Amino acid sequence: MNLEEYAKGNQLFRTYFKKNKESLLKLAKSGQSPKALFIGCSDSRVIPDMMLQTNPGDLFVIRNVGNFVPPYKPDEDFHATASGIEYAVSVLKVQEIIICGHTHCGACRALYEPLEDPSLIHTKKWLELGESAKTSAILSLGANANREELLRLTEKLSVVKQIENILTYPNVKRKFEDGTLHIHGWCYDIETGKIDYYNAETYEFSPLKDLVSETEA
Repeated sequence: MNLEEYAKGNQLFRTYFKKNKESLLKLAKSGQSPKALFIGCSDSRVIPDMMLQTNPGDLFVIRNVGNFVPPYKPDEDFHATASGIEYAVSVLKVQEIIICGHTHCGACRALYEPLEDPSLIHTKKWLELGESAKTSAILSLGANANREELLRLTEKLSVVKQIENILTYPNVKRKFEDGTLHIHGWCYDIETGKIDYYNAETYEFSPLKDLVSETEA
């Protein structure tokens, strides 16, 4: 896709903009008040608004390599992801946090295939956030397990690990414990479009569609 194609795409969007001008201008004048923070992967195949059919203003989105959440360490590191989390929770006061992983994740695969390119110095450091998920997957299935099964489990266990990490943020933990903030772990299947959610009571991932009542399905 060249710049001309992007320009054509923007023209199509402007048609949408004109049809929805009233609601979009309201967002511009009144500011945003999204109900959910969506933390997803930068992977170009993962498109939050399309996956969930949400409208402008519905989601505050953070995307990074591997949908990782760095633990709370204000005195050691500075992360754009951490800043986004703080802003969403403390300023926008979102009620939901969704941490969404996905199948065929390049970040999780890279945990098993060390990067040799010296120009990827920041990426190598960032991938350390996924090491605990890799370790847990190997302990569960064994180092000689089928590679694809190992990767699928790593992708899901990484989501669980990121939930643990986000709960290290004081304001997130406080709001979660008092019930004003809910945290969800999802895994999106890029081959089917389906989403599974993490059930903290059963420690398993179940189809998100099961949460939709029969009358709405």
